[in-house]
Order: sequence, then structure tokens, then C-alpha cells
Amino acid sequence: MLRFIVLLCSLMVGAAQAQTYPSRSVKIIVPFGAGGSADVYARFVGARLSDALGQPFVVENRPGGGAVVGSEAVAKSAPDGYTLLMMSNTHTVNETLIPKKSYDLMKDLAPITGVNYQDLMLAINAEVPANNLREFIALAKKSPGKLNYASSGPGTPYHLAGELFKSMAGVDIVHVPHKGSDQARAALLGHQVDMMFDAISTIVSHTRSGKLRALATSGKTRSAVTPDVPTVAEAGVPGYEATIWLGLMAPAGTPRPVLEKLNAEINKVLAAADVKQNWSAQGAVPMGMGIDQFDKFLREDIAKWAAVVKTTGMKVD
Repeated sequence: MLRFIVLLCSLMVGAAQAQTYPSRSVKIIVPFGAGGSADVYARFVGARLSDALGQPFVVENRPGGGAVVGSEAVAKSAPDGYTLLMMSNTHTVNETLIPKKSYDLMKDLAPITGVNYQDLMLAINAEVPANNLREFIALAKKSPGKLNYASSGPGTPYHLAGELFKSMAGVDIVHVPHKGSDQARAALLGHQVDMMFDAISTIVSHTRSGKLRALATSGKTRSAVTPDVPTVAEAGVPGYEATIWLGLMAPAGTPRPVLEKLNAEINKVLAAADVKQNWSAQGAVPMGMGIDQFDKFLREDIAKWAAVVKTTGMKVD
């Protein structure tokens, strides 16, 4: 009886918090550098939530440690809905790749919803002597260990895409991690590295300008943004597929009614016609899920990438 009373009181308090939530500014921590996909979409969603809920949703970038630094900060924050985490498949990979980190994703953080997913683009700097993916693979096989690729850090979707590519194409290309996709992209543009997998939305302008050369995209089918660019699977690595997805979480213990309010408001943003249209032009597809659906999605993704990490032998550099 006592447990029932405690539970009832907790539910009542949570419901009351949700009615007045948010009553002050909300922080969205992005555990990646500025200018990357997570940063761009966190700011977009945050601006829409600010308009809808009447309080600022402020983005704070805290890169480092393969997304561990910023994620740990959220996991240790007060569970009141005022500190949120913009996360990605980096986090589901890290459950296997970095098992000794200071938090457990599914124990210390609470799912809110998925935000979007998009394919990646494999691009090379314009000085690399390859005009298509088969030529690039041949070049890599001719000189093992001589070519390199940039990523936004260990365990990020760009790192995963690179390691999966190496494994499936049978090439030896050196991984050069950076503290964010903006730094990795700058290294590629500056001819300091040879190749990079990056979100289409953040790299396509450089391939269109001719500064970089697009060799392939990473989805099952060609991207509507770059229909003239073949998929990796089409261009020489059958069965290859990799994407980046984004989602939002809160500290574990955040009242369920607060999580549900956030879920409902974010899903309204994702369902808006102009959002679907604008994101489609960037190569991004809104996800939008219920809390329990996103919870299941995360657990399945953790299991999926645990198998990939084991198969590829991927390690933190």
C-alpha cells in the first residue's frame, strides 16, 4: 500500500511538472563539434521548440572523448527536463566500443524520440588520382596504408562508415580522427587527408563546387539530393550500407509526463510539412517515434553495432 501511495504521489508530481514545463530555458547538449549534422539539427529543433513552448532551447557543444564528455554531463544532470542530449548512432556503438565509460546509455539516460536519419557521402579531395570508387579502391590496394580518411572521432557514424568500407572493400586506409566533423571536413578540403564519409547535408556544397569529388553515397538507393552519384554498393562494394541518425534523450529519472510532453512537441515539429520538405532537400528524413518505440530502436541498434564492432575488430584510436 505504501509503495502504491509513493508511486501515485510521484505520478502526480510529474504531471504537475509537465503542466508548467518548461518554466525556464532548456539546454540541449551536443557532444560533437559545431557545424556537424547533430549541431545543425539540434539548433533547428531547438528553435522550433522555443517558438512552441515559449522558453529558449539553447544548444551547447561539448565535444570530446568520442561523444563521451558531453553525454556524461547530461547523464549526471538533474532529471528535470532542463538538460537534454542530442545523440546519434555514435552512442549505440559506444556501448560496445567504449564499455568502461562513466555512464550506461540505457540505464543513465531516458529516450525521448528519434529526430532524423540521412545517408552519408564518400568524398575525396580533388588531388587524389581517382575519378570513381573502383579507381579509388584500386589505388588503395596498390598502396596499402598510404591513403587515409578523416572522421569526427572514434565511434562516430563517419568512423563506422569508414571501417565498414575498409572491411568490405578489403583495403588498408588509415583512420585520422578529429574532434568534430567540421575539423575533419576542413582537413579534407585542405588536402591533409584523402577521404571522408560525411553527412550529405553538410558536404554536398563542397562536391558541387568542385573542391571535393563525390564518389558514392552510403544508402540502399541513390540520394534524391545527388541522383547522379552512385551508391557504394553500386560503385564496387556490394551490400554496403551506412547511415547517420539523430535522437534526443534526457537524464534517467526525468518524470515520464515531461518526457511525453517533449516527445509530443518534437514529433509535431518533425511532422510539419515544411520540415519534411526542407529536410528532404538536404537528404534528411524525419524519424518521429513514441518513447517506447525509440527505446526499442536504441536497444536493437546497440545489438546491431556490437556485431559490427566485433566483426571489423574496430578499436578506439
